[in-house]
Amino acid sequence: MTAAPKARLCALLLTAALAVGLSACNRDLEPAPPAATAPGAPATVTPADAAAPMAFESKTPYADVRLTLPDALKRQTDLHARLYAEEVRLLRQFAEGAQGELTEAGADTDRPKFEKTVTVTAALETGKLFSLKRVDFDYSGGAHPNTLSSGILWDKALKRRLGLADLFRKNADLTILDQALCSAINAAKRARVPDSASISLGGAPGASCPRAADTPFVLAPGTVNGRAAGLIFFIGAYQVGPYVEGSYEIAIPVTGFRSLLAVAYADDFAGQLLKAGDVTPVMAASPSPGTA
Repeated sequence: MTAAPKARLCALLLTAALAVGLSACNRDLEPAPPAATAPGAPATVTPADAAAPMAFESKTPYADVRLTLPDALKRQTDLHARLYAEEVRLLRQFAEGAQGELTEAGADTDRPKFEKTVTVTAALETGKLFSLKRVDFDYSGGAHPNTLSSGILWDKALKRRLGLADLFRKNADLTILDQALCSAINAAKRARVPDSASISLGGAPGASCPRAADTPFVLAPGTVNGRAAGLIFFIGAYQVGPYVEGSYEIAIPVTGFRSLLAVAYADDFAGQLLKAGDVTPVMAASPSPGTA
């Protein structure tokens, strides 16, 4: 072979070797393919995927379950994702439990199937806070269904859920709020059932006022847009009287506890309540006829 062809051959071999080397390097830079999901393992759900749905529904021979979320929740993507995932998990657990109970040995095959409906609505949004009302209708057999109301409070900047204590100064004495709630409950009981027995803080079981810190709540709207004029507390049926007396939603004005508010949230409260005391919706206050 002459010198010129030999030189060309060497150049071609060198080019091919460089191409192979670069290809190997590029493969090292490529993202690894996703690992295969193990059989039976739950599928990976990103927060964005989980936040997309605004409703969930499932019907089986044993239970009907349903979740409804408000459009206002779309703006709080982190809360949306967490809340949807949490509620769907609980509804699926309820449906599984219904199947187990209704198919257990000796169970009455004519029993109606169970039902759970969770409805979340927007209560109030302020500069820093987003408040939601959660209503849980539950029929798990028995003489009648039960409906429980609760609240969800979200700090929009910190992206975390808050409890009642978070709204107040550290180690604040909430006795004044407990007393205001107890007085309002007694007034509501007398208005609904004139001969209803009074209850008190620290009273006997079944005749004791709930403590504010242990009671679910939402922010209460008032005369100033975008500010909370107080708090609405949810008192379940059976909690302060017989089932026939019904549940209570009690609004307490901010004027009674403003001095206790934490500096971080004081500006989120202003104005007067549109109505104080018993603000229970008519349907929620009236259990099924004939129940006790």
